[in-house]
Amino acid sequence: MSLPNLITMARILCVPLIVWAITAGQTLPAFLLFLAAGISDAVDGFLAKRFNMSTELGAMLDPLADKALIVSIYVALGFTEALPRWVVILVVSRDILIIGGFLVAMLIDRPMPVRPHPVSKLNTVAQIVLAGTVLGSLGLNFEVGAALPVLMGLVTMLTLLSIGFYVAEWIRHFGTNGAGR
Repeated sequence: MSLPNLITMARILCVPLIVWAITAGQTLPAFLLFLAAGISDAVDGFLAKRFNMSTELGAMLDPLADKALIVSIYVALGFTEALPRWVVILVVSRDILIIGGFLVAMLIDRPMPVRPHPVSKLNTVAQIVLAGTVLGSLGLNFEVGAALPVLMGLVTMLTLLSIGFYVAEWIRHFGTNGAGR
């Protein structure tokens, strides 16, 4: 178990604390834990690359930690009505669709390489910025004003684009070599 993997595991273990803090109305601790999770993501990635500490386990744990954090925070923010339900449903449904597509590919013995699209990386950044902005505004007690609908629009657009790219990739993948049985 490398140091980057331990940091990633700590980030995963932090998710229930963040969800509890959000749903308990403890938004400042939730925001601070969210910031710590974001910093830990950058640190574990830096350590893994810079000091050649990358592992196969880390390659699986890091995206799992990211998905667990984003999905859990969005569900908690939706539960507390800090974000509209439709945004939460869109974000969570996209991740379920992606995970489901990769699982189906594995189950029918046609595994797909896990390569996030550049649009998906932008989408993840936009989702994190939106969640961080909402948590920060609640925890630090400031008004986000027009930034909130702009960020929600950006997340919506990038999420839909990301879904489109993954669906196109699945169609190409399953349409080749007789996979469309």
